[in-house]
Amino acid sequence: MSNERLGQLADAGVSIWLDDLSRERLRSGNLQELITESHVVGVTTNPTIFAGALADGEAYDEQVRELAARGASVADAVREITVADVQQACDVFSGTWESTGGVDGRVSLEVDPGLARDTDATVAQAVDLWKAVDRPNLLVKIPATEQGLPAITRALAEGISVNVTLIFSVERYRAVMAAYLDGLEQASANGQEIARIASVASFFVSRVDTEIDKRLEAIGTDEALALRGKAGVANSRLAYAAFQETFVGGRWDNLAQAGAQPQRPLWASTGVKNPDYPDTLYVTELVVADTVNTMPEKTMQAFADHGEVHGDRVTGTAAQAQEVFDALERVGVDLTDMFLALEDEGVDKFATSWDELGETVQGQLDGAR
Repeated sequence: MSNERLGQLADAGVSIWLDDLSRERLRSGNLQELITESHVVGVTTNPTIFAGALADGEAYDEQVRELAARGASVADAVREITVADVQQACDVFSGTWESTGGVDGRVSLEVDPGLARDTDATVAQAVDLWKAVDRPNLLVKIPATEQGLPAITRALAEGISVNVTLIFSVERYRAVMAAYLDGLEQASANGQEIARIASVASFFVSRVDTEIDKRLEAIGTDEALALRGKAGVANSRLAYAAFQETFVGGRWDNLAQAGAQPQRPLWASTGVKNPDYPDTLYVTELVVADTVNTMPEKTMQAFADHGEVHGDRVTGTAAQAQEVFDALERVGVDLTDMFLALEDEGVDKFATSWDELGETVQGQLDGAR
């Protein structure tokens, strides 16, 4: 029986994606169960998720032994293991992909975060992953660094569907959407069928509150402390207003007539990190059509148990959301520095997780040998 609360969320136009993947989920039928019962229509992955999956259980043992027997390097082993999981997940979601016309049924796989400041290397790996997975419902994750922006355009121009990750500021989000439009136009000029190209823009939520709350507590005034827990939702609402402004008018209309899909906002980092905040905060307060909410299973279970849908909580809220950021500047929060710090921290954390994934695979290869 499907969950009623998650069903209401889906009916409101929110695509529910799971922020997790493992071979155990695939083999046990758990992923298919989540599709059937929890309205899950996509999956996102990252190096931390894969490292946790590899360290837990025996689902990868056979493949690790085979890789060890033929002397595979750690890099090759990581690539083959992650590609195999993503291929299987893409196959599980193939029906969703077909029934939604390619809007959902998507599975994301990330380029090496260590390449986040290297445009050419990011593009090369995006092409390699696209060919290796060889599934039309793949999304290759590329970070929204300054060097990532041209990589996004170039990957799209090659016909590669992209999940743009690590977006924190509305300013950077506008640049991401511009890179998407550039990529579609170049893809069309290259003879690509742009109706088959998809993209989401992963706008991080809880990490914004974590960083800003820390700065507000350091300021310590009553006015500053009263702003805690408000920035993440306000930032996302401003992002949605930017989305609405971008995907209208002449340039977009020309692409849409050729079959292009808008690059939907994806609310990422929606697990609540501060226990003082409601555990469904970044789901309930960001309900609006034409968006994706990618949730850790804990957040999804919380919403299934007690989440509430109060209709569209985003459209028409930009002015109110801007008031939050005006107030943050008044109390002394350096927003430019804050967004740069979040991006640097995000890249560093993903790169560290990638290294940890490599260490996990190295340990398993050594054990198999």
